[in-house]
Amino acid sequence: MLIVGHRGAKGVEPENTLRALRRGMECADLVEVDVRLTKDGIPIVIHDATVDRTTDGTGPIKGYTIEEIKKLDAGRGETIPTLQEVLGLVRGKTGLVVEIKEPGTEAIIASVLMDQMPERLILVSFHPESVAMAKRLFPGVQAGLIYSQNIDDPVGLARSVQADLILPRWDRVSREVVDQAHSAGLLVVPWILNDEETIGKALQLGVDGFASDDPCAVRRYLQGRGVELHVPSG
Repeated sequence: MLIVGHRGAKGVEPENTLRALRRGMECADLVEVDVRLTKDGIPIVIHDATVDRTTDGTGPIKGYTIEEIKKLDAGRGETIPTLQEVLGLVRGKTGLVVEIKEPGTEAIIASVLMDQMPERLILVSFHPESVAMAKRLFPGVQAGLIYSQNIDDPVGLARSVQADLILPRWDRVSREVVDQAHSAGLLVVPWILNDEETIGKALQLGVDGFASDDPCAVRRYLQGRGVELHVPSG
């Protein structure tokens, strides 16, 4: 059972910051970040297309250079980290899930990843074309298709882009989907699971892991239930 720290540890620290990632690394097998490009083409870690919700700034990411965006407060005095900073933090300690937010940015993101490959890397996206490109750029790296909408054949779509796993929103998970994915050799890692009731249901369905906003809380719960877990190296 893999535990993925959603945006590091979004439930307890400012999301997608180094502070959140450090907290997530205490208990998660992998920490997840969202990657977008600045005006000058630097991969940074932020979920939204604008800085409004998560910083003290306003406006689109595309309107900021890296120097300008580093002046913003992303919560508790944290700055928006670059992907390079994140790689330096997790390398040799924890696996990393990189969500590609913008189709067409895959090659630039890949160039940064190649310089500091984490011990385990999973590239994921809502965009099938980004998943396919990720597999072309990194044939030996796991890639996954995220989805929240009702897709007729998510397993077929994932296989068509050479994905290794599917990451459905929790309300899209069913025994049928899990069984179909496993029969096709795909892992199933839903999001976002935070409460004991939901996690219990996920275990019954046979998922392979899940993303959570509070990795340490869910690890304690799973350990209490005797679920076999990996031991975080960080």
